[in-house]
Amino acid sequence: MQRLVVLTGAGISAESGISTFRDSGGLWEGHRIEEVASPEGFAANPQLVLEFYNKRRQQLQHVVPNEAHLILRELEKFYDVTIVTQNVDDLHERAGSSKIIHLHGELKYACSSWNRADRVYLGTKDIKLEDLAADGSQLRPDIVWFGEAVPKMDEAVIATQKADIFVVVGTSLEVYPAASLVGFVPYHKPVYIIDPHRHKELQNPHIHVISKTATEGMRDLYVNLAADEVD
Repeated sequence: MQRLVVLTGAGISAESGISTFRDSGGLWEGHRIEEVASPEGFAANPQLVLEFYNKRRQQLQHVVPNEAHLILRELEKFYDVTIVTQNVDDLHERAGSSKIIHLHGELKYACSSWNRADRVYLGTKDIKLEDLAADGSQLRPDIVWFGEAVPKMDEAVIATQKADIFVVVGTSLEVYPAASLVGFVPYHKPVYIIDPHRHKELQNPHIHVISKTATEGMRDLYVNLAADEVD
C-alpha cells in the first residue's frame, strides 16, 4: 500500500467554522498574537491566556468535521495515510483518521509549564490558575507557542521522507518549520497543493496545484487518487 502524507492547516478547519489563526490585521480573535501565543505572554498574563484557550476548547463542542476531513478518512481504504497537521483541534480524530501528527499541540490537552512532555487530557474542561501539573507547576495549554520548539517535527520529517504522495491542504506554506516539510518529499514523488490562492504557474512535473477550497480540492483529489488505485 502506498504511503500518502497530508499536511493540513487552518484552511481545512475554517470550513467547519473554526477561526483561522490570524486576520489581516495580525490579530487572533482581537488579541495580539504575542499576548496569547508566546511564553512571554503567558508569563505576563496567564489568566488571559488560559481564558483564551478555554474559549477555543469550548468551541470544539459546536463544530464537526467537514467533508474534507471525511475524505481524508476515506482515502485510508486505498492508502497508508499519515496526517501531519498544524491545527490544534480534534476534527481529524473525530472524522476517523487513524494516524495523526499534531505539530502545534492539541487543545484537548494541558501540560506542565516546566515539562511539555508531562501532559494531561482535558477534553473540553477549562484550565484554571490553581490547576497544577504533577510536578507542581501551573498547567498550561498543550500548544506550541511562538519561540518554542516543535517536538514532533522529527516524526513529521520521517513520515514525509517515506511518502509516495504528498498533499498540502488548508495551509499557505508560510509557517515554519511545518512549511519546510515539502522539501523532504522524495525526489520525483508527486506533490498536490490544494489552495484557492495558488495558481497553475506554480506547477512543475511533480507539483500539481488545485486552485480550490479544501473541500472542493479534496473532492477532486479523491477522484484522481481513488481511480489510480482501482486501476
